[in-house]
Amino acid sequence: MAYQACHRFARIAPRKARLVADLIRGQKVDVALTALEFSKRRGAYFVKGVLKSAIANAQEKDADTNRLFVSESRVDEGPTIKRFQPKDRGRAHAIHKRTSHIHVAVDVR
Repeated sequence: MAYQACHRFARIAPRKARLVADLIRGQKVDVALTALEFSKRRGAYFVKGVLKSAIANAQEKDADTNRLFVSESRVDEGPTIKRFQPKDRGRAHAIHKRTSHIHVAVDVR
């Protein structure tokens, strides 16, 4: 049985968060946490929080935490927040602030 957690509407672009989510998929939980701890990417902060939440959900259901591994880690695109940046001569350029839905599931091997 998979234990999962998600962070919806995370203020990071999905493309950037997917690079980190691909890094931990299929790894043991302790190895994945170490990789996220030492990763320099900003998305590692978000993915690490979701992974810790999934581990806590597994502990709440009395799963063996020593045998857990990351069975699923995916990042879906959330809604885009649209803003405008004023430019010279009365013009404005559109700014798209992208959001993500980060999903992590752990399972017992």
